[in-house]
Amino acid sequence: MQEIVIVSNYYPPEKGAAANRIEQMAIKLSDYYKVTVICPLGNYPEGKLFTQYRGKFRVTENQQNVTVKRLWIYPSNSKNIAKRLLSIQSFSTVLFLRLLFGKLPEKVIVQSPPLLLSFIAVLALKLRSRTIILNVSDLWPMAALELKVMRPGSISHKFALFLERFIYRHADVILGQSDEILTHVKTIVAVKDAHLYRNFPDHKTGFNFREVHGSGKIKLFYAGLLGVAQGVLESCQKMDLAGLAIEFHIFGDGAEKSEIQEYINRHPEKNIVFHGMVERSVLHQKLQEFDIAYVPLATRIYGSVPSKIFEYGALGMPILYFGGGEGENLVRDNNLGWVAAVANFAALNAMLKQISDSGKASVSAMKPAIYETAQRHFDLDAQLKSLMAKNIF
Repeated sequence: MQEIVIVSNYYPPEKGAAANRIEQMAIKLSDYYKVTVICPLGNYPEGKLFTQYRGKFRVTENQQNVTVKRLWIYPSNSKNIAKRLLSIQSFSTVLFLRLLFGKLPEKVIVQSPPLLLSFIAVLALKLRSRTIILNVSDLWPMAALELKVMRPGSISHKFALFLERFIYRHADVILGQSDEILTHVKTIVAVKDAHLYRNFPDHKTGFNFREVHGSGKIKLFYAGLLGVAQGVLESCQKMDLAGLAIEFHIFGDGAEKSEIQEYINRHPEKNIVFHGMVERSVLHQKLQEFDIAYVPLATRIYGSVPSKIFEYGALGMPILYFGGGEGENLVRDNNLGWVAAVANFAALNAMLKQISDSGKASVSAMKPAIYETAQRHFDLDAQLKSLMAKNIF
């Protein structure tokens, strides 16, 4: 069996969409290849090593037929830029040495972002004359500018642009999770071999759909990272659920967690419930009790298509999308739920009222059709086989 390596900054038991999407890719590729993932010792999003990795320099594991090689990192999720850079540099240095001198197959998949990590990986692999498949899930530094965490024209912005151009120009193949990503790549490298690779899930079964009668509260939920890009704290503050038959439930962890908890405790009248972080498999079981998935972005981020759209669609879960861009078109065109204009809380609250007025039974009745649509259009096997037929993998 041929071998393939995936280089990623995140991998379960770490939480979040980045870890989940790489795990899904690795598991599916393991049906056809001997797959190895090279990643840091588990630490995200807490910013400290998980108990099982403390005191270790490297760890090799087998997870669902995938070999996972974890390398040392100085972990940090500090707001101190110097500490964050030290954390990134620590893993990048160890990774560079591993890729430069360690055993490697012909093809290596590199996840981007983070940019510095993908730059280090691409540089080492170029020196080793390996085939580099760059998997781009977000456009940095463009997203950093849109989120206002980087100033245009600054030294950090110019450095990030250099890293971005380098990895696009030296990758042999680029996979982009959205058409917008591929369009942007072509502005930098017009003749690059680039292909769409959606972050489709591979759930074996959908929900056990039950007919719902009567009224009762509609349970809206958010599950995922609680960071600046998602804007869940602002949603808590500006959602108007007063008088509506809707509860808002939050699952997750991240930079805004403490502020969200404090806000909910101060405002019990808001009908918001915080559950904390739960395992993905447990979450999927708990979601049987819920009605609508809330998928927000704090601002419209060019190129970004949240994986949650495909994941919840594959579970037959209606989606309330509040993020703009290509994700908005996917939800609308596939009749996956409702769309409110990004950052427009008046539009969001009007949509919430419309959903509340329609009733719980009406929302529940949407689930089988959404599940069937996802099965037809969000097929990971078909996507992977198409790329294999083109000799991408």
